[in-house]
Amino acid sequence: MRLKDKVALVTGGSRGIGRGIAEIFAEEGAHVAVNYTANAKAAEEVADWVRGTGRRAMTVKADVANRGEVEAMVEKVWSELGPIDILVNNAGIETIVPFLDLTDEQWTRLTDVNLRGNWLCSQVYCRRAVAAQRKGSIVNIGSIQAAKVLPGRTHYAPTKLGLEALTRNMSAEVTPLGIRVNCVHPGLIETDMTDWVMKSPDILPLVLAQISLGRAGQPREVGSVVAFFASDEASYLTGQSVHVDGGWEGK
Repeated sequence: MRLKDKVALVTGGSRGIGRGIAEIFAEEGAHVAVNYTANAKAAEEVADWVRGTGRRAMTVKADVANRGEVEAMVEKVWSELGPIDILVNNAGIETIVPFLDLTDEQWTRLTDVNLRGNWLCSQVYCRRAVAAQRKGSIVNIGSIQAAKVLPGRTHYAPTKLGLEALTRNMSAEVTPLGIRVNCVHPGLIETDMTDWVMKSPDILPLVLAQISLGRAGQPREVGSVVAFFASDEASYLTGQSVHVDGGWEGK
């Protein structure tokens, strides 16, 4: 129960890694707000799972790239679930587009969600927490692609590497105010976003051959590391980035 009675907001919490984080947080004693953009039913299923552990939960719809929606989300969680102690910036999108085919719209939307969204949610939360003189923790969810070159990711990879710089610089400014900031870079995690890899008889063996543990990770394995960063056990860790990738070679 490392997060007993803490209030956590998990963006993109309705599926995949976000759901794994929400589940681990609930088991560690946290009350969880599950953010989503489209699938209200999936978000409510996660919230119900959290309630099944005896914790409180709520769902909240918001586009993390829209300041007005983010401000409304933070205020709604703050008033209905309680003052937010932990923000997990997990919401993200991935598309695979060859560099020469990449459009302005594809670049802008992906960077708005994956990088600007992290900054925006963090700023809105930090302003609210500092005004209330509350301490807290932020965990940004990046990707192994911050350290690896994969085809068709000239728009995606820079957002994840940018999260490292965002994490360090945010930490330098808000840690003295009581809010730690860290980053987790997952490797190949078995989710709907990686389903095409997991089901490919040609691609999957090539990827697994690069991973020391020889398997894909599970969302809850990422959740355990995020919970550690968010807990008091990591009280002397801030501005750090860690790869949760099963020992993916070639970093």
